[in-house]
Amino acid sequence: MAGAYDDRDGKIWMDGKLVEWRDAKVHILTHALHYASSVFEGERCYNGKIFKGVQHSERLLKSGELLDMPIPYSVEQIEEAKYAMLKANGWTDAYVRAVAFRGAGDDMGVSAARNPVRLAIAGWEWGAYYGDAKMKGAKLDISKWKRPSPETIPSQAKAAGLYMICTMSKHAAEAKGCSDAMMFDYRGYVAEATGANIFFVKDGEVHTPIPDAILNGITRQTVIGMLREKGITVNERRIEASELEGFEQCWLTGTAAEVTPVGQIGDYSFEVGQLTRDIATDYEKLVRS
Repeated sequence: MAGAYDDRDGKIWMDGKLVEWRDAKVHILTHALHYASSVFEGERCYNGKIFKGVQHSERLLKSGELLDMPIPYSVEQIEEAKYAMLKANGWTDAYVRAVAFRGAGDDMGVSAARNPVRLAIAGWEWGAYYGDAKMKGAKLDISKWKRPSPETIPSQAKAAGLYMICTMSKHAAEAKGCSDAMMFDYRGYVAEATGANIFFVKDGEVHTPIPDAILNGITRQTVIGMLREKGITVNERRIEASELEGFEQCWLTGTAAEVTPVGQIGDYSFEVGQLTRDIATDYEKLVRS
């Protein structure tokens, strides 16, 4: 499948039924378009099975709760809808996007309690998020934007509005020839990339930021579990900017990124070392098992 995302053949699940791809539309006065009242999940289906699908559906509902936007579907109904969409399109390997949002209704302002919460589930066939970076390591810029305090946003929600500075950061990075950007948090600690969590290696141990101001990714949690099963020490902690110079290896994790090695962040370089390659290979085996 190729071409603009609004001009393709296929089926998209919307509000309880499958509709033709080009008919999956919303009104211009949809609340989410004006006020970012939207949450979503990104998932991958491997060999006909969505990896950690139930956990993603649970997080979608939690994100809705955090935005005071109760989603009118159960985990079981969301799972059924995802697989119905995949079957209708004939896909066994695909990216899955579930998005819940406040639609058009009686309210058109900051308050939107009377507007319906809608749910749509789409998908597409998608390869490696960072292209050939899995072999040589992705090149990252350092963003000027910082992840905000959890006192200002619901940082544990996968909410559309929280990605605005991520889009701006990634555009700036791409203009410099980079694949992505690393972001610091509001305190100046290392946080994450624009859509992926980050890990570092030093002296055989792994270091990764505490998810106290960032999303605790499902892939992040999976990889931490894999590392600990291998007997590798994982330090979840606050990481200072000055420490970047001393790390030997680095990788990103996320549904889209999977496990992607990082070769450079700003002026700092990292090797695509054995541990990075091993965890990327082990993750690939796990999701396809």
